[in-house]
Amino acid sequence: MDAHHDIVRKAREQAGTGTLRYFAYSTILDAEAFETWRSQHGYDDFTLPKGRLAEAQDVALVYDFPSRWWGGRVAGLADAPGQVTHGVLFEIAAKDWPVVQHKEGAVTGMSIERTVKVRVGGEVLEAVAFVTAPARKSGDGPVSQSFVEALVRGARSAGLPGSWVDGLAASAK
Repeated sequence: MDAHHDIVRKAREQAGTGTLRYFAYSTILDAEAFETWRSQHGYDDFTLPKGRLAEAQDVALVYDFPSRWWGGRVAGLADAPGQVTHGVLFEIAAKDWPVVQHKEGAVTGMSIERTVKVRVGGEVLEAVAFVTAPARKSGDGPVSQSFVEALVRGARSAGLPGSWVDGLAASAK
C-alpha cells in the first residue's frame, strides 16, 4: 500500500450511490498489470465489473506522459476530430470510483478526468476517461515498450478489434 490508500479509503466511505460510466483504453484492461497494481495498493476488494466494447469518438491515443515506473512515455488521449479510440465501457459503483481514480493517476495529479462520447452498441453515451494532466504532458523520451506490451495484451484480452490491436505497437513508434 502507499500513502494514497487512506485518501481513497476515505473517499470510498463518503461516496454516494449510483454508478459512473468509465471509458478504459489503457493498461487497466491488462489483467496482469491490473492485478499487480491492485495487490500492491491493497485493493483486493475491488474488481472491474463486466464491461462493453466501446469506441471513444473524436479522440486519438497519444504517448504524452513520461512515466518513471514504466520507463518511458505512456498513453493518454488527445482531441482528434473524426478519429476513434477503442476501449471498454464500464459502469463503476460510486463507492469504487476513487479506486479507479487512483489507478488512473488522478489521485497523484498525473491525470485528469474528461468527458468523452463513446459509441457502444448502437448508441452514443457520455463517459469519463482519464487523460494526462496538462502540466505533465511531454513528448520527450522514448515510448515505454513494456507499457505498449501491456496495452496490447489488455486490448487483445478485452476483445478489441484486431486492426486496433495490431496498430497499437505501430502507433508507439
